[in-house]
Amino acid sequence: MTAIQAVLPSLSPVMPELILAIGVLGLILYGAFRGERSVETVNVGALILLILAFFVVVSQSGAKVTTLNGSFIVDNFSKVMKALILLGSAATILLSRDYFQRERIDRFEFPILIVLCTIGMMVMASANDLIALYLGLELQSLAAYVIAAFHRDNLKSTEAGLKYFVLGALSSGMLLYGSSLVYGFTGTVSFPGIVSALNDNAGIGIVLGIVFVAAGVAFKMSAVPFHMWTPDVYEGSPTPVTAFFASAPKMAAVAMTVRVFIGAFPDVTSIWQQIIVFVAIASMTLGSFAAIGQRSIKRLMAYSSIGNIGYALIGLAAASEEGIRGVVIYMIIYLAMTLGAFAVLLSLRRGGQMYETVDDLSGLSRTHPVLAFCLAAMMFSLAGIPPLAGFFGKFYVFAAAIKADLVGLAVIGVVTSVVGAFYYLRLVKVMYFDEPQAPYETMAPGLRIVLGLSSAVVVLFFLVPSPLVSAAGAAAKSLF
Repeated sequence: MTAIQAVLPSLSPVMPELILAIGVLGLILYGAFRGERSVETVNVGALILLILAFFVVVSQSGAKVTTLNGSFIVDNFSKVMKALILLGSAATILLSRDYFQRERIDRFEFPILIVLCTIGMMVMASANDLIALYLGLELQSLAAYVIAAFHRDNLKSTEAGLKYFVLGALSSGMLLYGSSLVYGFTGTVSFPGIVSALNDNAGIGIVLGIVFVAAGVAFKMSAVPFHMWTPDVYEGSPTPVTAFFASAPKMAAVAMTVRVFIGAFPDVTSIWQQIIVFVAIASMTLGSFAAIGQRSIKRLMAYSSIGNIGYALIGLAAASEEGIRGVVIYMIIYLAMTLGAFAVLLSLRRGGQMYETVDDLSGLSRTHPVLAFCLAAMMFSLAGIPPLAGFFGKFYVFAAAIKADLVGLAVIGVVTSVVGAFYYLRLVKVMYFDEPQAPYETMAPGLRIVLGLSSAVVVLFFLVPSPLVSAAGAAAKSLF
């Protein structure tokens, strides 16, 4: 009994991950015994697990605690990012139900893979050494490769899974090589140990290690120049899977990136700041210009996600508490905008057939005025037009960059925002000024829930911003 009492305090910080891990094992056994008859139960079970883990995360104190021999850290930053990851994963299950039933690919493995992916993402957000980071990353990635190719009878879906796997393996190798260089020149994989070993003194080996680590994490964020997989994988994957890739894994990738650079390399900011500035500028530029010619909404959202990662990285480039606060606020708002946009996209079904091009939105305001209003709000917000939430997300990261004397970076961000506004507003123009087509089918209940909550965040953020801003401020403060 004494041994159990001694172990319990060390396990309490990892309780959300344990709940998901034990629960998913139960779901796997139930699904294996019941077969396809278990689909509905496993979906509900997975959703309950994610919601339960969310409440456990939210109820944690937020005080900085390390466990598992210092490799796992829980603080306000991990708390906020894990909450976002869990919300994104739960929303994916809600978004997927109607789609998978109609496409006749409704299998119990999908929610199980989402939960496994979520465990990996939560480990990434709390990793306090390079080994824990890599383990979390691979657990998330292996499940993601499978769900990209989940529609196995569809050639595009299979191709998406294969591309993601091959390029993902390459990026994992780069991250691992960079980690081994850092370990070789510091003698430790622990983030606090790396800080002590460097002590403002970084040789060429450490610089190379940081470059390779940056390349690995840039791939996971789909940041330029490691974005090449994103448009094809987004377009080929089943649409709920695309919504998932654009939401929860983005939260985890940004959390991992912030954790690595702020946690392990705070004393050599001048080295990695140049890399982050370049990646941010390249991502914003390509995301804004490449999306202009896209007719597929999924490919447009892929380039939009690349551009949005660039804006979030402006806050990281500032390397300050204000900058990280801006990153967290931006990711909260980005999650709401993305899930809302995909909820509308998944409702574009007519005669049992999905529609995914910009032209399919023609006259949506006259056939589905509420749907058109919600999507227009998402597009205006993504474009950064006040008083919607997207404007404030960009405002916080631009303000942090200016305060950190990165005025040029902020100016480039504003210019690319103006360019990006073109393709966001084009969707609004098509919905409100083009001739209407036949109306679409009624939205499924899961889509309504996700769209309603997302729209509330995007439209009403300016009225009550303090809860989210305070949470982001506490998250940033815990890293400094």
